[in-house]
Amino acid sequence: MAMEITQFLLAAQSADANVRTGAEANLRQFQEQNLPAFLLSLSFELANNDKPIESRRLAGIVLKNSLDAKDAVMKDRLVQQWMQIDGSIKSQIKDFLLSTLGSPVPEARHTSAQVVAKIASIEIPQKQWPALIGTLLSNMTQRESPAGVKQATLETLGYVCEEISHRDLEQAEVNNVLTAVVQGMNFSENTAEVRLAATKALYNALDFAETNFQNEMERNFIMKVVCETALSKEVEIRQAAFECLVSIASTYYEVLEPYMQALFELTSNAVKGDEEAVALQAIEFWSSICDEELELQEFESAETDDSGPAHSHFIEKALPSLVPMLLETLLKQEEDQDQDDSIWNVSMAGGTCLGLVARTVGDSILPLVMPFVERNITKPDWRCREAATYAFGSILEGPTLEKLSHLVNSGLDFLLKAMKDENNHVKDTTAWTLSRIFELLHSPAGGYSVISSENLQRVVQILLEGIEDAPNVAEKVCGAIYYLAQGYEDAGTSSSMLTPFIPSIIDCLLKTANRTDGGDLKLRSSAYETLNEVVRCSNIVETSSIIAHLLPVIMDQLGKTIELQIASLDDREKQGDLQASLCGVLQVIIQKLSSVDETKTIILQAADQIMTLFLKVFACRSSTVHEEAMLAIGALAYATGTEFEKYMQEFYKYLEMGLQNFEEYQVCAITVGVVGDICRALDNKVLPYCDGIMNHLIKDLSSEELHRSVKPPIFSCFGDVALAIEEHFEKYVPYALQMMQGAAELCARMDTSDDELIDYANQLKRSIFEAYSGILQGFKNSKSEIMLPYAQHLLQFIETVFRDRHRDESVTKAAVAVIGDLADALGSNTKILFRERAFYLDFLGECLQSDDEQLKETATWTQGMIGRVMVS
Repeated sequence: MAMEITQFLLAAQSADANVRTGAEANLRQFQEQNLPAFLLSLSFELANNDKPIESRRLAGIVLKNSLDAKDAVMKDRLVQQWMQIDGSIKSQIKDFLLSTLGSPVPEARHTSAQVVAKIASIEIPQKQWPALIGTLLSNMTQRESPAGVKQATLETLGYVCEEISHRDLEQAEVNNVLTAVVQGMNFSENTAEVRLAATKALYNALDFAETNFQNEMERNFIMKVVCETALSKEVEIRQAAFECLVSIASTYYEVLEPYMQALFELTSNAVKGDEEAVALQAIEFWSSICDEELELQEFESAETDDSGPAHSHFIEKALPSLVPMLLETLLKQEEDQDQDDSIWNVSMAGGTCLGLVARTVGDSILPLVMPFVERNITKPDWRCREAATYAFGSILEGPTLEKLSHLVNSGLDFLLKAMKDENNHVKDTTAWTLSRIFELLHSPAGGYSVISSENLQRVVQILLEGIEDAPNVAEKVCGAIYYLAQGYEDAGTSSSMLTPFIPSIIDCLLKTANRTDGGDLKLRSSAYETLNEVVRCSNIVETSSIIAHLLPVIMDQLGKTIELQIASLDDREKQGDLQASLCGVLQVIIQKLSSVDETKTIILQAADQIMTLFLKVFACRSSTVHEEAMLAIGALAYATGTEFEKYMQEFYKYLEMGLQNFEEYQVCAITVGVVGDICRALDNKVLPYCDGIMNHLIKDLSSEELHRSVKPPIFSCFGDVALAIEEHFEKYVPYALQMMQGAAELCARMDTSDDELIDYANQLKRSIFEAYSGILQGFKNSKSEIMLPYAQHLLQFIETVFRDRHRDESVTKAAVAVIGDLADALGSNTKILFRERAFYLDFLGECLQSDDEQLKETATWTQGMIGRVMVS
């Protein structure tokens, strides 16, 4: 079989589908029958310079895919398979790969570099390939090493650093890697290809260089080489060097002070006169500095002592030169830039950075930007007018309300006039700036707004005229209407100001959603999102009849989507997108009308028709629709309460489909949430479906395929089921509690150095507590003794969480509540447990001193429950 692998690899790339399918089957068979020999054959194929480049290329790809996968479960399986291969075969494979780094064929070298890094990512953390770094470094130090070998070796070192953690290498190895990489960047000794590979490798190795950056001499040397490389004559090398500077800005901010003057000159020259790819990275350097300083300001406002990292105020010091440089970039617009927001160019990067600078320095930016705005806002060249508007919109977040309000009040009239500008770009940016003003400076509930009863009619009129403009302008106008409506949420009597305009706003948004010139459907989804916000934030007492009239309109539109002729996958996708938007609108209407008793009857009367529509939508079988229709059904269940029972038989099969949808895990998570909604709506009427529901939930928790983010909502859902069916939950207790205890133990073992894992652990802890609370409350009136055997483990878990410094507020609330539920449900049976675990006194003490009224209230209730137990 090994002799034939060349033929199979070539045939697998044949234009003839039959030949291709047969070859793929043969390769799969070889892989399944003898994986070690298969991988060895592939590495030999890749290393053999006599083989065709096509078969070598595919050999490398298949080899890489045999070691790594995007899916975490699959990746784990591939890693285990590699670990089980005999050591001598693994050594042969690795030798073939390392020898390929010297191949005269660049593609083979490149693929081999990637595969070496994949193996390194498995073996180096296990201390299983100690010779790798030394072998690679020897390629760099041998005088006679050809440029191709050096280039491939540096590429490999870069990939290896990208794949492993900085904790996986000894400091001596890090020093040697950095020395080799920095030498590879040397202009006089190396070709452009080698210097590019070295600069990219440095980018990946920067995380490893912490000790080196603390040493002034070494740091000076690294910074000197990077700055020199940023002046190379090759664009790609300059770009890679600036990418290194961006990374250094965020990783080693605290040691940058001595270099900032040189870095300003370097970045400034690049922004003013270099190729776009380089200029973009030079702007990104300053955006990274802003990000660091914003984080430091947040840290300083949270901490009372001065023990935190040093804040060097680089942005403040550079302000007089930095702001003019960024303002200049705003004048470098491209003719087609606003037609496609995904295009990232110097003008957009400059505006984004200007916004970050405004957030970093606040009021200090205004005297530097406003003269530019005033100078350019009326110039004949559209670029000047657009740049002035973009600058104004970019600096609205950061300065104080006091300083901004006068500028915005006087500028609003000008912006409203600019919505009639002859240039599309100017109108686009004006509409965006208006949406920023409404988002940041229109909050009647907060006591301030640029909108008054005097100017509201004009604002709405201009927006509704603007929404009929070109699609890109109309989409930005949707954003402005969105924030205009949002400002009136919870605004008491002020919300009445918008009510007279709501019918015409809704009418225009529906027309906009049905426009056929929107191209990529972005306009339609913006129109529907805005419609949702207008409905959600409206004054229900005044707008109930308007929303009631909207309901049949949306139902009718949704009904028409079910009749659409579907001739292709594209048709199916368009149908799905439209149904998702309309289900989203129905969800908001259902929630709004059922929020008060006076209008709830409208939903109850239409519920049968609404549910029939949703079931038809499910029958179209589109994943996006499942998501939105599921959410809408959750809202309908909440609105109809026990009446929802009549839909369950028909709906249950779709509920099951959602709970089994591991691939589209968001659909699964939403379905779990809807199970909770249904439990709360139906109470014990959900009982006939609970065996199936609990079976699926427990299977979901046991699955390694299901995305971990779905698992916390499942635990919370256990609590919902238990609360609904009370003592009937008894038969699920052994399975559910075993899962909860296992998850509690997992929390204790989680890596607390990873922020993402800390967040996940907090979600998991909260949901476990919510599950316990629901189950304890469910059994409170009968059979509470069922939970006695689990009480000690629960208290032990709460104590562990109490001592965890990464615990967030939501976890604290859930933990305190469940202590009270435990005492309340199990009564005097918990007296001994509370005596043995007196930590709860400190925990309650901490909560009672909190500023959070809700937490204090819960802690007071819990204290009362325990007090009752202790005197019983």
